[in-house]
Amino acid sequence: MKDFINTLYRNHTLLYKGLLFICTTFLIVYLFPKSGRFKYNFEKGKPWQSENLYAPFNFAIKKSNEEITSEKQVINANAIRYFDIDSGIKDEVFSAYKLTFKETVPDSVSGRDYRALYNLGTKILNDFYQYGILHEDYNFTPKSYVILLENRVEKLNTEYSNLVKQNNITPILVKSLTDAKLNTYQKLFISIFYDVIKPNLTYNKEFTERVLEEELSKISYTRGSIEKETLLISKGEVVEGDKFQILKSLESEYESQVWNASNYNWIVFAYTLLVSLALLMLLLFLRKYRRDVFENNHKVTFIFFNVLLMVFITSLVVNYNSHYIYVVPLCILPLVLKAFFDARLGLFTHVVTVLLLGSIVPNSYEYMFLQIIAGIVTILTVSELYKRANLFISVGQITLIYIIAYFAFFVIHEGSIDNLQLETFLMFILCGLATLFVQPLIYAYEKMFGLVSDVSLLELSDTNSKLLKELAEKAPGTFHHSLNVANLAEASANEIGANAMLIRVGALYHDIGKMKNPTYYTENQSTGLNPHDELSPTESAAIIIDHVLNGIEIGKKRNLPDRVIDFIRTHHGTSLVYYFYMKEKQSNPDGVDIEDFKYGGPKPFSKETAILMMCDSVEAASKSLKEPTSTKIDAFVENIINKQMEEGQFLNSNITFKEIQSIKKVLKRKLANIYHLRIEYPE
Repeated sequence: MKDFINTLYRNHTLLYKGLLFICTTFLIVYLFPKSGRFKYNFEKGKPWQSENLYAPFNFAIKKSNEEITSEKQVINANAIRYFDIDSGIKDEVFSAYKLTFKETVPDSVSGRDYRALYNLGTKILNDFYQYGILHEDYNFTPKSYVILLENRVEKLNTEYSNLVKQNNITPILVKSLTDAKLNTYQKLFISIFYDVIKPNLTYNKEFTERVLEEELSKISYTRGSIEKETLLISKGEVVEGDKFQILKSLESEYESQVWNASNYNWIVFAYTLLVSLALLMLLLFLRKYRRDVFENNHKVTFIFFNVLLMVFITSLVVNYNSHYIYVVPLCILPLVLKAFFDARLGLFTHVVTVLLLGSIVPNSYEYMFLQIIAGIVTILTVSELYKRANLFISVGQITLIYIIAYFAFFVIHEGSIDNLQLETFLMFILCGLATLFVQPLIYAYEKMFGLVSDVSLLELSDTNSKLLKELAEKAPGTFHHSLNVANLAEASANEIGANAMLIRVGALYHDIGKMKNPTYYTENQSTGLNPHDELSPTESAAIIIDHVLNGIEIGKKRNLPDRVIDFIRTHHGTSLVYYFYMKEKQSNPDGVDIEDFKYGGPKPFSKETAILMMCDSVEAASKSLKEPTSTKIDAFVENIINKQMEEGQFLNSNITFKEIQSIKKVLKRKLANIYHLRIEYPE
C-alpha cells in the first residue's frame, strides 16, 4: 500500500492531467447535442459525389423556406378584413341631416335649388352608408376582401375600396355638386355634412387576426412523401431543384428523429471517442513541442479551460439559433493563447477546437474553413498586443477575411448574389467587435491563473514602478547596471527573434536581490570603502551568491510573475564567483571547496534567460576594461561567452551556435557605441 501511495505521489502530475483530460472530455460531450447527423455532405448546384442514394425509410418532402414564406405572403395578401357596423349611426345621421339642413339653408335659396340640394345630400348619405364610413384609414390593398359584421353576424361583404375614408368625403361632395351644377352652395353644403356625418365602421383587429392565424395554421409544411428504397439521387447527378429539397428533407429527418436508448448510447460513445482523440492530440503536441507547458499543470488547465469555454458558448448559440453561429468570437482563443504562450500553440489549439465544433454546427465544412482561415490570419497579423492600435487593425483584417470567405461560399452555393443577406455581414462585424473583449479577458486571466502577457510586461517595464524606484534609491549602481543590461538584452533578443519585451523586464529586475546588502557590490560603493575587506573570501562569496535567493524572495513578495522570477533564478546559472574563489585559493591552495563559490542554479532554460546571462556578465565585466579598443572588446566578449559555453551553462536552453554568434556581434557593436570608440587619426 505504501509503495502504491509513493507511486501515486511520484506521478501526481500525470494523474492530474489524466483526470483533467477525462473531465474535459465528458463536459464537452455533455454540451454537444445528442441527435444523429446526416453522413453525406452535399452542396446545391454541385454533383453528388457519393454512390447512388436510396431512401433508408419513409419520409415526407419538406417545403423550402422560400415556398412556405411565399404561401404565407399570399394568405396575408388575401386575408379577409372584418369590420364592426354601428347600426344606430345611420339613422342618427339622417335625422341630424334633415334638422341641420332646415336650420342652416337660408330662406333666400330658391325652392328649386333647395329641393335639389336636399335630395343630393340624401343621395350622398345613402351612398356613404351603403357600406359605411371608416373611423380611420388602414393600409390595406383596395382589392382586399372585407366582411361587415353587425352584432357579430355577417351583414355585408365587399372590397376595401368601397368603404368611405374620411379624407375622401370632401372630394366626393365637391364632385357631386359640380355634376349637379350647384357649385354656388359648396361651402354651405360641405359645412352641413361635416356637422352631421359620423363614421360607423370599426376594424375588428382581434377577430381578423384570429381568422388569419387559423388560415396560416392550415399551411402544410410538406409536399408529398418518399417511400423506403426509392432512388433519391444517382452518383454524378447535380444537386438542384427537387433533388436538393429531398436531400434537405432527409437530412432534417436524420437530425430530428427521436432516438431510443440504444442509439443515444452509441451516439454518446462516438462523440466521446472523437472528443478524446482531439484532446489527446493537443496533449501530445504539448508533450512533444511545448514540454515546459506540458509539465505545468496550471498552464495545461488554462488551455483546456479555454477550449471548453469556446465549446460551451458555441453550443449555447447552436441550441438557441444556429443562424447566429458566426457571432461567437472564436478568434479570441488563438489571441489569448498567443498572448500567454506562442503563436504555434495558439493556432494548434484553435484548429483542434474548430474540429470539435465541426461536428455540431450546420454547414460544417464552410464553418471550419472560415474559422481556420480566420485563426491563421489572427496568428499572422496580431503582434505586440499591448499596442491598442494593433488589436483594432487585426480585428478589422479578421472581419474582412470572414466577409470575403463567406461571400465566396455563398456565390458557390447559390450561383448568384441575388439572395445575399446583409445581416450575415452584420454578424461578422459583431463578431469582430466581440473579439475586442480579449483585452479585459487577458487581464482577468492574469489575475485568475497567475499568467503574464505583454500588457503586464509593459507595465512592469516602467522604471517609475514602486519596486524599480526602490532599487534606484537603495542600489543606484545596480539600477544603472540593470538598465544597461536591459538595453543590451533587448537588442540581442531582437536580433535572433526572441521575446524582447520579456527579456527587457527580466533584465530590469534580475538583480533586485542586491537591495538587501547594496554596499557589498562594487557598483554601489561610492565612498571607496569595501566591506569585503573585513570578511573572508568564503563569507564574501556567500553574500554575493545570496543575492539570487534574496531576489527570488523579494520578487515573490512583490507578486512578480514567475516568468520574470525565472530571470532572477537563472542569470548566474551554476557559474563560479571567480574573484573570491581565486582569492581563497591563494591563501588556502589545498582546502578550497569549489561548491562554496558556485551559484545554486538552475542553468538558463530558454533563449531569453540565456541571453540575459551573456549580457549581464559582459556588461558587469566591461567596467574593468582599461583604455578599451575594438580589438579588446571583441576579444573580451568572445572570452566571456566562450567560457560560459565551456561550462555548459546553455545546455538546457534552446539556443543555437548561430544565435550565440549573432548575440556576440550585437554585444560587440553595442559596447563599442557605449565607449564611443573612434578610428585613430594620423598625427
